[in-house]
Amino acid sequence: MRPKIKRHICTESFAKCSLFKPNGIPASELVKISIEMDEFEAIRLVDIEGLSQQDAAKKMQVSRQTFANILKKSRFKISSALINGNALVMPEELVVSESKGQIL
Repeated sequence: MRPKIKRHICTESFAKCSLFKPNGIPASELVKISIEMDEFEAIRLVDIEGLSQQDAAKKMQVSRQTFANILKKSRFKISSALINGNALVMPEELVVSESKGQIL
């Protein structure tokens, strides 16, 4: 397996909670789907900030194709959690800061 390339992410807008789940069902009874920090950042850049994939890829310092793969994976995980009633586990790990962002 290839080593993971460092990706630049912004930590200023991380979710304030670590788990999203259907109401009324204990988390212990749910399938948990984990979203990685780079997947969270990809969704934030495109769907919240409204950046193009090209611009978002530049911000994360990855190729456009790599960014598209990250975005596709994150959208699949989020959609799967919503449609199948699974819990979505948000990223908790924080790593070394670099200016306004983090390096993952």
